[in-house]
Amino acid sequence: MRSLCKFFAITFILSWVLWMAAEAILHWDASRRPELNAISGALYLLGVFAPAFVAILLTTQSAGRAGMLALLRRTIKWSVPARWYVFAIGYFLAIKFAVAIVHRLVVGTWPGFTDTPWFVMLAGIVFSTPFQAGEELGWRGYALPRLSNHFGLRVASIILGVVWACWHLPFFFVSGTDKSGQSFPVYLLAVTALSVPMAWLYWRTNGSLLLTMLMHSAVNNTNIVPTPASSVVNPFLLRSSLVSWLTTALLWLCAGYFLIRMRRATLQCDEPLVSDRRDIASAAAA
Repeated sequence: MRSLCKFFAITFILSWVLWMAAEAILHWDASRRPELNAISGALYLLGVFAPAFVAILLTTQSAGRAGMLALLRRTIKWSVPARWYVFAIGYFLAIKFAVAIVHRLVVGTWPGFTDTPWFVMLAGIVFSTPFQAGEELGWRGYALPRLSNHFGLRVASIILGVVWACWHLPFFFVSGTDKSGQSFPVYLLAVTALSVPMAWLYWRTNGSLLLTMLMHSAVNNTNIVPTPASSVVNPFLLRSSLVSWLTTALLWLCAGYFLIRMRRATLQCDEPLVSDRRDIASAAAA
């Protein structure tokens, strides 16, 4: 558990400090806006990639170069059955289609749909998938297997979902982001529910981070029924749109199915998971 606590603490501190610095720089000197925008954007990206940086650093410290390379190889583990690619790309899309249908049945009208063409969504998925390694190396690559060793995969997926959602908390206080004006508790519930099928996918593909990266990218790019803009001043209120609540409810309905299926799940990794150098020495002696 010590390695996990260290990972979460360093990741949160590093990401949040970089994001606060990026926001502060934007308001520093209006006369140097282009230069400051570039610096702020770089700091923002560094914060987004912090989970991967910390995971690689801690893995190298505990398992050496071999452990670090084993972690990185999971990001290119592509040889899995085609159905898992379909699942990764289509899961959130199916959820949103279901949200639209339920909204129509409950309210009598269709919700607002995105005007983004399908081919732009597809291009967005392809383009952004490699960048999801910035998060997935940390969350699913480093944290999930270790949490699973302590709590089992079902509980681990929920704990990780809570941590993952809380990591995004600063964006609820920054104007101009897609999370500003939204309800953080509703977001927390939705992201925690989403963490469950992502853990399922990671388990069923024997530790393929490439597939969780693909699913992460698909979630970001297939929001066909976007959450309506909100002006909630306090992000900790439960006030949210019907679309948000329906999305959250359907995500949890599906998460319940995966939690039942994962009751005896164990993670399979290419390399043994070791938490410190004493474990490596014991394994070598054996």
